[in-house]
Amino acid sequence: MLTLPVRLLSVPLAVALAALLPAGSAPAGSPWTTAEARSLGSDLDGLLADVRLAGAQVSALVTDAATGEVLYQRSSGALMLPASTLKTVTAAAALDLLGPGHRFTTEVLAAGPRTGGRIDGDLVLRGGGDPTLLPADLDALAAQVAGAGVTEVGGALLADASRWDGVPLGPSWAWDDQAAYYSPQISALTLTTDTDYDPGTVRVVLTPGDAAGRPATVRVVPAEAPVRFTGQVVTGAAGSARTAAVDRTPGGNELLLSGSVPAGGGAGEEWIAVDRPALVAGAVFAAALARHGVTVRGQLAEGRAPAGAAVLAAHDSAPLADLMAPFLKLSNNGIAEHLVKEIGKVRAENGSWASGTDQVRGFLQRAGLEPTEARQVDGSGLSRHNLLTAGRLTALLQFARKQPWFDTWYRALPVAGDARRAVGGTLANRMRGTAAEGRVHAKTGSMTGVDALAGYVERADGRTLAFAVLVNNFNGTGPRPVIDAFAVRLAGDGGAALRTAPAAPGPARDWETACLTDARC
Repeated sequence: MLTLPVRLLSVPLAVALAALLPAGSAPAGSPWTTAEARSLGSDLDGLLADVRLAGAQVSALVTDAATGEVLYQRSSGALMLPASTLKTVTAAAALDLLGPGHRFTTEVLAAGPRTGGRIDGDLVLRGGGDPTLLPADLDALAAQVAGAGVTEVGGALLADASRWDGVPLGPSWAWDDQAAYYSPQISALTLTTDTDYDPGTVRVVLTPGDAAGRPATVRVVPAEAPVRFTGQVVTGAAGSARTAAVDRTPGGNELLLSGSVPAGGGAGEEWIAVDRPALVAGAVFAAALARHGVTVRGQLAEGRAPAGAAVLAAHDSAPLADLMAPFLKLSNNGIAEHLVKEIGKVRAENGSWASGTDQVRGFLQRAGLEPTEARQVDGSGLSRHNLLTAGRLTALLQFARKQPWFDTWYRALPVAGDARRAVGGTLANRMRGTAAEGRVHAKTGSMTGVDALAGYVERADGRTLAFAVLVNNFNGTGPRPVIDAFAVRLAGDGGAALRTAPAAPGPARDWETACLTDARC
């Protein structure tokens, strides 16, 4: 990332990191003895010889984060599918190119003259790329419009997503993932339903009927979302398996229901990516206007605010720094793509994937990292066109430690074994009860045939390691426990027991399930 003078860690961050170290620990950057390095290398070689990696491609690099000393490497220059470890690049570029204080602004504009409480023209809801826009935020905007004295709109309500281009899906995204919440259509005007901030989605709530064989109750959040249901979810016998599924027909917002939910069970939820998310946001805003006494005579349509339209109301997102935690800890694909398109818009006046990733490449060149091979075509790692090396990832990890935004970036990484979802994130159920618990701060990466981990290990001896391990072209979920054992060994837990990595625990929450099988994290 930048060929700039090396900057020192901030004093508060240095104090915070020092507080993690036990009394009498070695200072950061203490030289590794030959015996230590050989022992580490021998143990890691043993782990990566695990039969569960047979036939797979493995790339790994471990360095001392303070000195850059290479402690272990295996095919560290190999081009690999990174999956969501690519988000570390996107997050660093966004913090550097947009700044931690960057906000996304959603506006309501009057596209016509005003006579008393009437606008003689259209009302425009203009998206500013906010991936965290909630129905409550649209309600607040409607309240501002009513508070400005507007009671009637003679024209239409326009949903304006023109800040970015109109390409909704990234390069080579899987066609059969179009309904999945982790593969949403990307739009500068979009809506999310909760503080996980999955943009471009609605939430479908399924509640068992009062007896087996009865239809389940189905409702959508937000209730005003213009979706329709076909099919049915039935109530199964008490204790039966939950087989309910919600899908979406491509090219529209018809949601297909199937399967069953057990009688006596609680309500379950499914998140579904919608088609034309700007119109969905517009429909929810139209209902909010009506609640606040504003009548719109025309129809809802997609459109662009004309030059000179007067701003009636505005909503700012939280600053970018505050979005880093839900982005990285929950591996939020939608936020990643919003950041890439916004980088393109802010830095090059072109809100597209091509422009955004070109700006990211420029950032990498100035950082001195571009000479290592790589290819980035989206922000999340969903695309199978992305290629990255373990060398690039560890170089980024070392570079980031010298940047003023490092504390924000570091705190947003998932923490191994921390059961608190807002802290452990996608590592909440991994490496518990090991030397790595609470000491590995790293980004996960998982999609079919890909499993990866890249981040830091804050060892008990005071040393900090930067590492990346990427596994490609395997069948099933075999590499996960080996990757975890790799990180545990870096944390300082040596010994022959690690040569046979334990089985990985099953996911404890629905939001983690896709981490094992597809591109969620």
